Amino acid sequence: MIKAIKTTDLKIGMYIMLPHAWKAHPFLRNSFLLESRRQIQKIINYGIESVNVDMDKSEIADDTPPMVYQEYLSRQQEKQKKINIVTAEIREIVNDTKMAPQTKAEAVHWQSVDMMSNLFHNPSAENIAEVKQGVGGIVDLILKDNDTEHYLLRLNSHDYDTYIHSVNVGMLSLSLAKAVLTKKDKHDMHALGAGFFLHDIGKVNIQEAIIQKPGKLTEEEWAVMRKHPSMGFKLLHDARQISEESRLIVLQHHERDNGTGYPKRMKGNEIHVYGRICSIADVFDALASKRPYKQMLKPFEALKIMKEQMLDHFQKEIFEKFVLLLK
Repeated sequence: MIKAIKTTDLKIGMYIMLPHAWKAHPFLRNSFLLESRRQIQKIINYGIESVNVDMDKSEIADDTPPMVYQEYLSRQQEKQKKINIVTAEIREIVNDTKMAPQTKAEAVHWQSVDMMSNLFHNPSAENIAEVKQGVGGIVDLILKDNDTEHYLLRLNSHDYDTYIHSVNVGMLSLSLAKAVLTKKDKHDMHALGAGFFLHDIGKVNIQEAIIQKPGKLTEEEWAVMRKHPSMGFKLLHDARQISEESRLIVLQHHERDNGTGYPKRMKGNEIHVYGRICSIADVFDALASKRPYKQMLKPFEALKIMKEQMLDHFQKEIFEKFVLLLK
């Protein structure tokens, strides 16, 4: 039996059939079983208001008793622990040479968000290593496919959460590194990509109530939040999966050229060029994204604030190259 159901009423275990062509949504298939809240939220974020649900193929019915539903969720959670952090879909999409650039960019973006969500829920050394490999494919895509890169750079205006922000900053930083770093100097772009995507990994040790707080943080909460670069650096140091220079991205992405940043109040050339690149992308995405306490800014508006109010926070030449990227 096929039923039309509002996306806000979807449940894990429903077998859905999306109403649009593949290019209108971020999934590899039009029909599939819902296995996570992230998938449901992704559908809602894309503006899809209702979908058809095949109740015969679903693993949960509307009248399923709450206890049975909880047992199903427990089974799904166990299943999620066993799945790959980096899905086969993202590798397939990255390597698809026939897919239209805009379609590929949207699919890579949302598959990357899933990848980071999976990692943040289980940031083990093994999973960090897997994400590094997954990011490597994205790095190659950005370095070689200018058309897809163009659309990836313009997919940063989404509702904010830690996973989306990690992907946005990762993509923006990679493109900026591509523009800034000269080919004559040897840079391990795969390692850099991992550092950029993992810049906020320290937030796994911060209480969710602080990260998701809809208003301004108290001084005590800010003191906790300012620890996330150091905690992320230590986590990656202990995992021993990415290079020292790449870990510096995690440690330094909140440092500012004028010495007002954290955690070490470094300034000028004390900050590694990789950290300088990431700091620009991080600030831009924070300004351009919609938050519970602020509206989303258009890219031009975000860049204007950075130029007029924050220019001494950044290395001028790097910031100028960032502006050119988004023209």
